[in-house]
Amino acid sequence: MMQPLKQKPTELGLKEYLEVYGDIYEHNPWIAEAAYAGAHDTVEELHQDMMKVLEKATDEQKLTLIKAHPQLACAQGDLSQASTTEQAGAGLDQCTAEEFEQFRHLNKSYWEKFGFPFIIAVRGLDKSDILTAFKARIFNERAQELAIALEQINRIALLRLKELGK
Repeated sequence: MMQPLKQKPTELGLKEYLEVYGDIYEHNPWIAEAAYAGAHDTVEELHQDMMKVLEKATDEQKLTLIKAHPQLACAQGDLSQASTTEQAGAGLDQCTAEEFEQFRHLNKSYWEKFGFPFIIAVRGLDKSDILTAFKARIFNERAQELAIALEQINRIALLRLKELGK
């Protein structure tokens, strides 16, 4: 069964639509904007519209999107409200000094190897789950991590849309 959105995209002008859906993909409203013309009123359909936009994006646009995501447990600067809530929900705002140091070291090593932040949909995970995934994925090849990052970003977007449908 499809989940309807509270604020139906087909009933919103572009400005209002972007105010509601523009940050589904972290600080990249161009994805929502490009999906506006074909926007549907259910979570699943709008998510499909947005994923199609991302799929057709250039490699440069995809990398810019990936780099717009904050580092985990070390986030500084312009975190979206959704990212703040998601990281707090996984307990990343309450790291011990040892956990914080592990995240800091893994974030640095990951960025040095791949040139972008580690991305994982944290909802439903805890610090231990995230650290385990982090430690395993750091051994992947860059192309594999790019693909995983985009999959995780699409998962994050779906979860955010589901929240807006409640």
